[in-house]
Amino acid sequence: MRPSKVTLWIAILWMLIGLVAAFFPALIVFWKIIGIGFICILLIDAAAVFRKPNIEIKHEVNHNLPIYTWSKVKQIIRNQSPSHLDLMAHDHYPAEFKIGILPGKFSLKPNERAELQYRVKPLSRGDYNFKGTDILRQSPLRLWLRKFFYHNEKTVRVFPNFASISKYILLATDNRLSQLGIKKRQRRGEGNDFHQLREYHVGDSLKQIDWKASSRLNKLISKEYQDERDQQVVFLLDCGRRMRHADEDYTHLDQAINSMLLLAYVAVQQGDAVGFKSFAGEERWVPPKKGPQVVNNLLHKTYDLPSTLHSADYLSVAQDVLRYQRRRSLIVFITNTRDDDYENLLAAIQLLSVRHLVILADLREESLNDLQKQSVTDLDSALNFHATEQFLHQREENHRKLRHLGVICLDVSAEQLPTYLVNEYLNIKGSSKL
Repeated sequence: MRPSKVTLWIAILWMLIGLVAAFFPALIVFWKIIGIGFICILLIDAAAVFRKPNIEIKHEVNHNLPIYTWSKVKQIIRNQSPSHLDLMAHDHYPAEFKIGILPGKFSLKPNERAELQYRVKPLSRGDYNFKGTDILRQSPLRLWLRKFFYHNEKTVRVFPNFASISKYILLATDNRLSQLGIKKRQRRGEGNDFHQLREYHVGDSLKQIDWKASSRLNKLISKEYQDERDQQVVFLLDCGRRMRHADEDYTHLDQAINSMLLLAYVAVQQGDAVGFKSFAGEERWVPPKKGPQVVNNLLHKTYDLPSTLHSADYLSVAQDVLRYQRRRSLIVFITNTRDDDYENLLAAIQLLSVRHLVILADLREESLNDLQKQSVTDLDSALNFHATEQFLHQREENHRKLRHLGVICLDVSAEQLPTYLVNEYLNIKGSSKL
């Protein structure tokens, strides 16, 4: 319990009167009477808020929240006591959440309820708890404030921004991936696996014509093909220290998970199996599977995957994958490399390339582009520009050597990753590389 501002101002006024009474002794009796009366009123008013108010508090918040997105939290507070209550509420929300404007003071008559709303913005993925609510009760004469804690724990899960992923999925479902810059590499009928026979359409190539069927039916018949199905895609997801870098709101790991989920959806629609393995931190392995439940399964396996301060050991994860994954697959490394990673990365890719086709999605910080665009005006800016150019040149040289080994290297920013990754996958699907 603590005194309110009203109590403090009255106490200051009483002390000022006492100061005046020190020079006018006739006022001392009056000053003492005021003091005794004020203390009695304080005690009576304090007794009114001594007991914990009989109220019920419930939270209404979605169990699954998207990261970096504002979501509503509703508190429903019901007065179950026979007296009028003047209250303030403060939630014990997770420290990892950004909070909007919290509700102010409110009053409740007996059996009346109040609905308070505020917004939260999760800044990291995982499981979090709203542990309870502090209720600050004001005494009837507004002289005291007393805080009571109500335990009403609510657990929420913060997922990757599935609203953004759903947008990609909707566009993919409507065959409008081109709106995202994702290109369909082959027209219908020009894949690798035979699908069916159909009548010849203007624009079909001569190699598609089935001459035996055409002569038998006395009209041109074309063979229709589709992209190869029943292939396997395995993501190797770096959760190490370099994936903690953030461009604007999203960390590289957040963008990597979003990109993985998008490509997983596209791959499942193509009839392929998808799995993943995390490394450089908490290691998780999900074997490649097919079916509509794959994306949801990956979402639940990665939503609480943390980034760590560990360094990536590419050779170790490559050795693990060779033990787990014996069938030839498309291996998608999503990471952020430096020059001192090259030898370890080279050894890993040489090992994997014997059996698998490898994509290296090497994320690049947006700040590097900004440094290249800055004007060189003094020694410091010249040194920064030279260091950036040297870093990017060595990075490109490392990628060139890896491409020479048959690796597909994507040197992209985290924001570009979803589009480039899906485009490359569709290109592979239509090229018989697997």
